[in-house]
Amino acid sequence: MKPTPYTVALIGAGLVSLPAVLHAEEKGNFIQTAFAYTTLSGYVDTSAQWNIGTGNDNLPPYRFGGSGKADGFNLNVVQLRIDKPLDESSWAAGYRVDLWLGPDANTLGTVSGLHSGFTEGGTTSDFAIRQAYVALRAPLGNGLDFKIGVFDSVIGYESVEGPSNPNYTRSYGHSLEPLTHTGILASYRLTDAISFSAGIANTKGPQINARAFGEDGKAESHKTYMGSLALTAPDSWGSLSGSTFYAGVVSGLDDNEAGTDYEENSTSYYVGATIATPVTGLRFGAAFDYLDVRRFSTVSGSGNPGTAWSVGVYGSFQASEKLSLHVRGEYLEDRADFFNFATGGGDGFFNPSGFKVFELTGTVQYDLWKNVLTRLEVRWDHGSNGRYFASPGEVAVENYQRNAVMLAANIIYKF
Repeated sequence: MKPTPYTVALIGAGLVSLPAVLHAEEKGNFIQTAFAYTTLSGYVDTSAQWNIGTGNDNLPPYRFGGSGKADGFNLNVVQLRIDKPLDESSWAAGYRVDLWLGPDANTLGTVSGLHSGFTEGGTTSDFAIRQAYVALRAPLGNGLDFKIGVFDSVIGYESVEGPSNPNYTRSYGHSLEPLTHTGILASYRLTDAISFSAGIANTKGPQINARAFGEDGKAESHKTYMGSLALTAPDSWGSLSGSTFYAGVVSGLDDNEAGTDYEENSTSYYVGATIATPVTGLRFGAAFDYLDVRRFSTVSGSGNPGTAWSVGVYGSFQASEKLSLHVRGEYLEDRADFFNFATGGGDGFFNPSGFKVFELTGTVQYDLWKNVLTRLEVRWDHGSNGRYFASPGEVAVENYQRNAVMLAANIIYKF
């Protein structure tokens, strides 16, 4: 390794030694090599939201919503991603770290605590590790890929990442699904049209390093199991090429750290599809989520056994390079009180016929600035067999409302 002229001058003046220079240059070269293929990316997600009517304590209980975002301006989350993807080599290795900062990190719930966020002295710091895994490839067949650590769930039409979704607000189906797991996931692409994955995790819940055994007497070997299958239409299908069909299942026990966790296993089933059309820029989608809840925790005495399911349909149209239109319609039936709707439907504190909700969302996206995603959205939730939405402090069921309407603007900078 040849020193630079400037370094030679320093050596000649007796200010540095040759071994020290060579060691420093070797160390610097190693660091440069180690970070050569690492990228830094992320986004800043903000919004302004207006919930029509007065009182925001009992809003529709979809994930990443709630009274904390109603009628005001919001910082939702900042995501920082440090990523070294797998390359094309037979024994490829890489990693990914997704860090969340902001109120949505508490909803993510990867750390235990009263608010499902990082806790210190009883307060939250709005910080969470969304994903952190080592990626490996073994030269088996077409290449068997592994994720070891914390990774997103294998099921769902909508992503945990807001910018990757067609709408600003999340669906009830997304809210039924698990978010992240701590474990190992293997993925294999059999052909360009067929791929599948299978994995084992500690729990269904997102809490990092949580265990299923403990308070409820489960064996130490008790784990969560998951699998998925993806089919992609080939180019020979013409206008339908690129369409996808996806199915998956996750079965296990939530962690035992909080009193509202499930005492017995629950199983999440998912089937979804995205369909291309002959019309340029027009795509449709569909998603079905089914949650089978064996029994809720007797520690808190809350909840009921049963099932919750939802079906959603999606439509997206890319009208121009900058303008796109998105619509979602959804029906939810919750017979397990999974969402813990406000005091009952029309039948009191618990509606034995289940909570039935229709949801319709329309979103206009126009990306005026470079790297900036801008959306306007209107959402309507309707309780079809009861009243679920009410003003703060309301007790009488007759004061609850059947309808909740929200208007929102969502602005995200991606880097």
